[in-house]
Amino acid sequence: MILKVARLGNPVVRGVAREVAAQQIAEGDFQRLLDDMVETMHEYDGVGLAAPQVHVPLCVAVLEVIRHPRYPELAPIPLTFLVNPVVSAVDEHTVEDWEGCLSVPELRGLVPRHKAVRVSALGRRGERLDFIAVDFHARVIQHETDHLNGMVYLDRMKELRTLSYLLEWQRYALGEAPAAKAGTAAARRE
Repeated sequence: MILKVARLGNPVVRGVAREVAAQQIAEGDFQRLLDDMVETMHEYDGVGLAAPQVHVPLCVAVLEVIRHPRYPELAPIPLTFLVNPVVSAVDEHTVEDWEGCLSVPELRGLVPRHKAVRVSALGRRGERLDFIAVDFHARVIQHETDHLNGMVYLDRMKELRTLSYLLEWQRYALGEAPAAKAGTAAARRE
């Protein structure tokens, strides 16, 4: 079932999610929630979704990138379920890149994130997960786990002047508009 996505302004987006009891993971209602989160993520062309984004204040997120239309050049990220994730930076190296969010629709902004993170969590069946994610995979995990702590990508932006409407970002930041290409080339020469 496709779930309603909570947008910025709804208190659930800014709330801190509750841990999931290990025995709750196997319950039918929780497994249905996981399936519904995946279906919702796919419906809205997301690459990740946290439970608070669908009005459920639990510490769980799902993510997947396989032949995604917005990210055709990216290496696939298999469907992953993160229950009670703990994320820590592998080192202090950060990279700025563009992010958007289903809870902050139609906007994009430059966000610094750690290039590599270690993730410890429980999986869909309650199994222990412990892995290192890098690059875009690390970015998606950090984005989704921020939601579990009541944060959105806007809170991480260094410069709000990069905040753009999606259509304008596609036209100018990505250089799809002829004038943007000329302007970018001129800016590089200055």
